[in-house]
Amino acid sequence: MLSFVDLATRPEFTVAAVDCRDDHRGWSTEQPREDVRLVLVRHGGFRRRVRGACADLDHTVGYLGVPGEEEHFAHPAGGDRCTSISLTPALWRTLAGDKPLLERSSLYVDGRLDLAHRQLLAATRAADTDYAATESLIGLLATIVRQVVATTTPDNDRAGIGDRALVAQARGVIADGHPAAAGLVPLATLLGVSPYRLSRAFTRELGVSLTRYRNRVRVVHALDRLEAGESSLAVLAADLGFADQAHLCRTVREHLGHTPTALRRLLS
Repeated sequence: MLSFVDLATRPEFTVAAVDCRDDHRGWSTEQPREDVRLVLVRHGGFRRRVRGACADLDHTVGYLGVPGEEEHFAHPAGGDRCTSISLTPALWRTLAGDKPLLERSSLYVDGRLDLAHRQLLAATRAADTDYAATESLIGLLATIVRQVVATTTPDNDRAGIGDRALVAQARGVIADGHPAAAGLVPLATLLGVSPYRLSRAFTRELGVSLTRYRNRVRVVHALDRLEAGESSLAVLAADLGFADQAHLCRTVREHLGHTPTALRRLLS
C-alpha cells in the first residue's frame, strides 16, 4: 500500500513524502511516465530494475528516473519511506542541458546530498514554496547533475561573469512588484537564465540567498505598512504574498527580532 503526502507543489515540480508498506519479493511493473523523478530514501529500502539493471536502494543510494522508462520494483525487506520529487522535463533541462546523457541512474547519497535533502524538507515546512523550497530544490538538483550527468554541469560553477548586471535586473523586477517576482522559476524565466544561475548569482554578488533578499524587501514593505498604522496582519500577509499570517510573523521576526505586533507598538 502506498500513501503520498504533497509537501510542496508548483507547476514545475512536486515534492512528496511517500510511505510504502508493501512486502513482496516479486517485481511489480510501473507504466512509463513523462516526468523526471528523483527518489531519496529516508527509512527502509527497496529494489528497482530498469533496462535490465537492478539497484538496491536505501538511505545511501537513491535514483533518478527519466521519461519513458519502464520500471520494476520489489520490496523484499518490507516497506520504506521516501521523498519523491517529480520535475517537468523543461525544469530538468535548465540544469542538465537540452540532451543530458546520464552516466547512471543510481545516486550515491553522500553527506552533502543527505544534508541538501534534509534542508529541502525543512524548506517545505516554511510555507514558502515559490522561493525557499524552490531554491533548496534547485541546489539539490545541481548536486545530482554534477554526480550523474556526463554532458553538462549546472550553468555554471565558473566565476559569475555578468552576475552584477543579472542581480541588478532581478532586484529591479522584485522592487517593481512584477508578477514574475512571485517565484524563483518565473523570475528566472523572465530574465532568460536558469533558476540555478539566478540563485547562484545572488549568493556570489550579495552574500545572501535570493530567498532571503526577497524576504528582506517584503519586510521593508511590512515595516512601512505597520508604521502607517496597518491594523490587520492577515490583510498585510495577503498583500505582501505570504502564505498566511503565521508565515508573515515568522519572517518578520527572523529579520528584525520582533513580531509585527511588537513592531507596531515600537513604531507608534
